[in-house]
Amino acid sequence: MDFNDIQKLMDEFNGSDMRELEITSEGFHIHLSKNEVSFEKPAIAKESSEKPAIEAVEDVSVSEKSKAFEKDDVKAIRAPMVGTIYLKPEPDKDPYVTEGMRVHKGDIVCIIEAMKMMTEIKSDLDGVISEVLVENEDLVEFDQPLFKVTEGQAWLF
Repeated sequence: MDFNDIQKLMDEFNGSDMRELEITSEGFHIHLSKNEVSFEKPAIAKESSEKPAIEAVEDVSVSEKSKAFEKDDVKAIRAPMVGTIYLKPEPDKDPYVTEGMRVHKGDIVCIIEAMKMMTEIKSDLDGVISEVLVENEDLVEFDQPLFKVTEGQAWLF
């Protein structure tokens, strides 16, 4: 995408009813938002409430602020999309995961609903859930940490 394409996309986005738009394609990432409060960059969103916040990078990168708690053995399972998080498969059921529970790559840890579509979120890590960072039915942002996972804690189980 060149600058003219991005400018045209921004103009069309500003004229639409959409609140957020995110496009990732061939190493290009752009996130447009009309929301005044943004998880990743609240200062930018407040300064430019009339224009969408724009982020264009070569590769999708994680903000340093949200990565601050990650150490060698503590990692995060992050939201791959914006939406409403459900920590339980049904309101009267137990949560998918709880603190102290072992997870493996591919285990379902929650569901995120976006535009009436339910998406199962699977762990990309092996380890133990050391902290649940969100509440059931919270609105989550793209790349927001959802769970802290301590890797290499096989002795707990």
